[in-house]
Amino acid sequence: MNSQGIRGPSYRLIHGNIKEILNMKTATMSKPMGLSHNIFPRLDPHLQSWLNIYGKNLLMWHGPQAQLVITELEYVKEVLNDKENIYLKGGIEGFLKKLLGDGLATSKGEKWAKQRKLANHAFYAESLKNMVPAMIESVEMMLERWKHHEGKEIEVFEEFRLLTSEVISRTAFGSSYLEGEVIFEMLIKMVFLFSRNMHKIRLPGLR
Repeated sequence: MNSQGIRGPSYRLIHGNIKEILNMKTATMSKPMGLSHNIFPRLDPHLQSWLNIYGKNLLMWHGPQAQLVITELEYVKEVLNDKENIYLKGGIEGFLKKLLGDGLATSKGEKWAKQRKLANHAFYAESLKNMVPAMIESVEMMLERWKHHEGKEIEVFEEFRLLTSEVISRTAFGSSYLEGEVIFEMLIKMVFLFSRNMHKIRLPGLR
């Protein structure tokens, strides 16, 4: 890779660059964030730092596994427009397989194509138009709830999380958020488990 002009942080035995990544994330999260839409440096401070040092494309290590990061537009287009299946979707193992299963985000080949075709129906213009009344009703419920908090502080993040959950429940499952609350709470726990385990090192051949 170095001969092709692609550089990156040095490989460290067993953990690769994981310790550096975790240290940068810990340092970043220990400080408050100002009001900004640019959250990339906060979520992935290691990539922000290394892209500045090594350029638009770099090589990093997740344990013993090499990861090529590309941000150069032409390369990104080539990967996303791949018609020959040269760039295959990476496989998932261990806890990720248990958490994500074998759905649209993780499946490959014919199974992925079949699931993609089924999912596309939900995003046809006519289908989206039919969802608008349910979305409006959910927003009106939120605004009505806010009227009872006039002059008081509102946790906006939580309110919009509830709104999103309500809209998804109504449009995708035909139920209200209250009926699907248990499912959404479980999804939140799943996201927490995912974020807590995503940087754990797994050696090849070991479960």
